Amino acid sequence: MPNDASQPPRKPLSPAAQRALAEAEVRRAAAAQAPAQPAPKEFQGPKGPEPTRYGDWENKGIASDF
Repeated sequence: MPNDASQPPRKPLSPAAQRALAEAEVRRAAAAQAPAQPAPKEFQGPKGPEPTRYGDWENKGIASDF
């Protein structure tokens, strides 16, 4: 990505950060090629939407954060 005048120059990445970015790119490529599998059906789970979908536990409209 070219660096234009509106953005300040970035610090050079450490070798560990470069390895992490390369590993993430490999995982993304593998995930893009793998067929998407539906989630297994949950037995005896909550009815309706997932109660932890916002990071808090929600029960009957009341959210509690643990």
